[in-house]
Amino acid sequence: MSVNQQAHTGPPYGQPQPGYHGYQQPAYGGQPLPGVPQSQYGAYNGPMPGYQQPGPPQGYFPSLGFPAKGSPVSLNSDTSTLAPNFIGSLRAPPTSGAPPPASGASLTSGHVAYSPFGHGDVQNGIPASAAPMQRTPASQPFLPGSAPTPVSQTSTLQQYGPPPASVQQLSNHMAGMTIGSPAASAPPPAGLGYGPPTSVAPVSGSFSATGSGLYTPYTASQGPPPTSVSQGLPLAQPPFPGQPVSTQRLPTQVPGFAPPPSSTGVGPSSYPPTTGAPRPPTMPGPPLPGQTVAGPPMPQPNHVSSPPPPSTMSGPHPGPPMSGLHGPPPPTHPPQPGYQMQQNGSFGQVRGPQPNYGGAYPGTPNYGSPPGPPPPPKRLDPDSIPSPIQVIEDDRSNRGSEPFVTGVRGQVPPLVTTNFLVKDQGNASPRYIRCTSYNIPCTSDMAKQSQVPLAAVIKPLATLPPEETLPYLVDHGESGPVRCNRCKAYMCPFMQFIEGGRRFQCCFCSCVTEVPPHYFQHLDHTGKRVDFYDRPELSLGSYEFLATVDYCKNNKFPSPPAFIFMIDVSYNAVKSGLVRLICEELKSLLNYLPREGNMEESAIRVGFVTYNKVLHFYNVKSSLAQPQMMVVSDVADMFVPLLDGFLVNVNESRTVIASLLDQIPEMFADTRETETVFAPVIQAGLEALKAAECAGKLFIFHTSLPIAEAPGKLKNRDDKKLINTDKEKTLFQPQTSFYNNLAKECVAQGCCVDLFLFPNQYLDVATLGVVTYQTGGSIYKYAYFQLETDQDRFLNDLRRDVQKEVGFDAVMRVRTSTGIRATDFFGAFYMSNTTDVEMAGLDCDKTITVEFKHDDKLSEDSGALLQCALLYTSCAGQRRLRIHNLSLNCCTQLADLYRNCETDTLINYLAKYAYRGVLSSPVKTVRDALINQCAQILACYRKNCASPSSAGQLILPECMKLLPVYLNCVLKSDVLQPAPEVTTDDRAYIRQLVTSMDVAETNVFFYPRLLPLTKADVDSDSLPPAIRNSEERLSKGDIYLLENGLNIFVWVGVNVQQGLIQNLFGVSSFGQISSALSTLPVLENPFSKKVRSVINMLQMQRSRYMKLIIVKQEDKLEMLFKHFLVEDKSLSGGASYVDFLCHMHKEIRQLLS
Repeated sequence: MSVNQQAHTGPPYGQPQPGYHGYQQPAYGGQPLPGVPQSQYGAYNGPMPGYQQPGPPQGYFPSLGFPAKGSPVSLNSDTSTLAPNFIGSLRAPPTSGAPPPASGASLTSGHVAYSPFGHGDVQNGIPASAAPMQRTPASQPFLPGSAPTPVSQTSTLQQYGPPPASVQQLSNHMAGMTIGSPAASAPPPAGLGYGPPTSVAPVSGSFSATGSGLYTPYTASQGPPPTSVSQGLPLAQPPFPGQPVSTQRLPTQVPGFAPPPSSTGVGPSSYPPTTGAPRPPTMPGPPLPGQTVAGPPMPQPNHVSSPPPPSTMSGPHPGPPMSGLHGPPPPTHPPQPGYQMQQNGSFGQVRGPQPNYGGAYPGTPNYGSPPGPPPPPKRLDPDSIPSPIQVIEDDRSNRGSEPFVTGVRGQVPPLVTTNFLVKDQGNASPRYIRCTSYNIPCTSDMAKQSQVPLAAVIKPLATLPPEETLPYLVDHGESGPVRCNRCKAYMCPFMQFIEGGRRFQCCFCSCVTEVPPHYFQHLDHTGKRVDFYDRPELSLGSYEFLATVDYCKNNKFPSPPAFIFMIDVSYNAVKSGLVRLICEELKSLLNYLPREGNMEESAIRVGFVTYNKVLHFYNVKSSLAQPQMMVVSDVADMFVPLLDGFLVNVNESRTVIASLLDQIPEMFADTRETETVFAPVIQAGLEALKAAECAGKLFIFHTSLPIAEAPGKLKNRDDKKLINTDKEKTLFQPQTSFYNNLAKECVAQGCCVDLFLFPNQYLDVATLGVVTYQTGGSIYKYAYFQLETDQDRFLNDLRRDVQKEVGFDAVMRVRTSTGIRATDFFGAFYMSNTTDVEMAGLDCDKTITVEFKHDDKLSEDSGALLQCALLYTSCAGQRRLRIHNLSLNCCTQLADLYRNCETDTLINYLAKYAYRGVLSSPVKTVRDALINQCAQILACYRKNCASPSSAGQLILPECMKLLPVYLNCVLKSDVLQPAPEVTTDDRAYIRQLVTSMDVAETNVFFYPRLLPLTKADVDSDSLPPAIRNSEERLSKGDIYLLENGLNIFVWVGVNVQQGLIQNLFGVSSFGQISSALSTLPVLENPFSKKVRSVINMLQMQRSRYMKLIIVKQEDKLEMLFKHFLVEDKSLSGGASYVDFLCHMHKEIRQLLS
């Protein structure tokens, strides 16, 4: 599997000559942390008894495709409504507030075991019928006696019914899911539930079809029904039929992570023991791939999963061997004859009986008789499906120790979550460019067939860790960089020198160009230039050229850029203390403006504006004793009232600036002006930069919807009623085209806009953000800003934003070798033609995502090449070209494509594609398109690359086994499926944020990192091992940290030891912990130091300062926290991972049939 191969070491490369200036760079975070092993411990039991469950969530919309997470459950109603072809829940739904069963009592089929800790309404914890958390082995031999049994149900795909009316129904319904009834039982007619008439209600397992609300039910003649359960997704079951297993985590009062007793609260399963080796007592039931849902064992061939004949999809397909799911080593039983061991990353057949329900067939199997009472409900064991934590862990251990050497074409880099060192030997570092696949199809037909998008996520000014060398700066003098005559590609390691070095053949367009006399050099016996190692552009993947005057606007070199700080001084901004805070911070921050490597001081000039309904400009010329204010009240026709003294050098005007920053809060202390303007503020900054003939950045601090009479005036158009209608897209679109035109003018001048928003109500981020977005700027949003809680976050963001590396007046072009071309672009930029990506500013955190399409055939021999060229002005006013080159392999076999994909990059692209889609299509259409594309990607693999097996099995490519879980996270995100409390502004903000995120940021944003703090080793520097994002992984006796790049949650369980609470919060009991804390108290003990160092470590890695939120179990904030437990069902109707995997499986089977 090439993802796990060690990087090939290229030939030894010499060091580039010392003459190029490398310059030091501050060590910002952004690097993933080293080894985080998989967690060992158990599940969280859900909230305390009596935890009130809210009424039906507003987020339930049948049209969304997945049922709402918090389906209301009442405990007394017995009515039942079941869609006839409902496939059954894969997880028991949340239950709440019922008494626990007597310990040891075996529950009869039809009764759900209740935890004494009712699951709150986001609870997706271990349902009554669940096995202990255990990872599945990669290929466990089948044990004797675990033969597959058929499924008797017919129609499986179901239209949405209402949420379950009662827990009783639920259990009845689940009891009715005949997953393993005897072979002889005839399939019941579609109108009945499952075999015997039971009162049944729909639960989480159902999904509406892509594009329609109803699937066509399968009938017996159509091949096996695509039950997501019997189709090879292992269900939780006892390790051997007949052996009890823990089914409900009851709290262990012992603090720490003691595993629960092996069958707490339920009696032994009443399944008869089957023939076969007794289970070794030491092995706590991991699911066995290939084992089926069982009533009694049936003599049947391995892959038949239901009475009808197997589907025709299982013809032989050549394919790469795929490794299976990782897990404990398989036990040493011999494989049962006739049962092949499952490999291929496939999930084995459905699994055996669940404990804690009355056995369906006491006594001997009665093969010919009518069905007896229904067997128990089944649920996929979350430990048997691919775990993001495990994949991340494996990559860290396999690839974290060796440097990634870029000398070989088409190498897949380590994952973004792995901490690794890069050695540039001719291809750009993955920190600059990551691709969805490193081996691309030779033909467009093959690309269409696979549906894998070919895209690159490019971060041209990415920050490197201190131990890696920055790109060398090459100065070719007045003649400028050497380029191809025809396609204008820049000299790079892939150019071929011919005729003794006098000419070179372009690797992109094959044109032959004369080598300029000053650049001539002889070739060695291999055809390489003898100065190969001395020239970065011949030996490295990334480097910079000093641009000549021909690359500058109006053919003259640029002036250094300027920063203009524009502060809203309306009533809200002054009253909240914001204006004073900004002015205080700027006094010291202005000493840290970005500067070129070895310069004494920054070349950047600064200016100041304050505004409410009118604008105030300040003259801070160094010769003045006091600053002067000039007011422009004619906002309809904006101009800058002064030129000299507006933009100044900080050092020269230091005392005047300090005086101004002291006076601003006093001047406006008694303001009563509540209205603000917005567009004129940007216009003023733009005019000032035009007058100074330089590029620059506006830092705008703004608090409210601009309703004052002025250009760009907005109205409040927020309307939650539009959600899930065809008009929902208007919420993401700007309400006027005024800002698009303004953005275009800003880009032409190199005026980048960074926006700091402090809203207390609707602000229309979708419209206000247009200029920021199109100029390559950043938006920061602090809703309900409060000095004491939000000050740290705001100041950290502001400091980093002012200090970070930025290229001004930037233009980027991506060239490709013949056969593919860049067709589509995503990110924060403006495009006036089809090839040039224009940005007034591009900082070190921004990415541009580029999609490629075929325009001709590619050849396996020559591969494919990309060259990204970025022309920009540095912070000292130097015009530069930054070049990144990457070579990819090309393939004629689909298996090679699937072997070299990068799921994290694929998800980054798909999220951006979807988030752009909501501007023009209904959200449901966008969601369906995403599901459909991923189903096609996986179906194509199944059809063309996987070795033949039953259609009942879900088989995923090794590189893409996390595609379903990550895709589900994108589908459940606030943009595509908002929870009721998510505001329109939040959605617009997230949409813009994600569009220019890099792969590491989208990875943690969609699948947050969950760390058990109580497991942290206080003596080591490393992070505690991450655990999966599900409530059932939490334990009441522990403290956890969850981070997603924007927020850090610290979740405190109700049973945490007092000592830990004292050490971390400085209070003596759980009840005294304040949820209002925005920072942890600084306490002198090892645990407090460790937790604070973990938080600091995480803050350093992210481009924004994350807000710290303390969540006490069962507190109102817990709802917000649970929203980020992305493997569980979400309140807004998003499916759990288990359910979604079954849904994807159904979609794939539909495509294959």
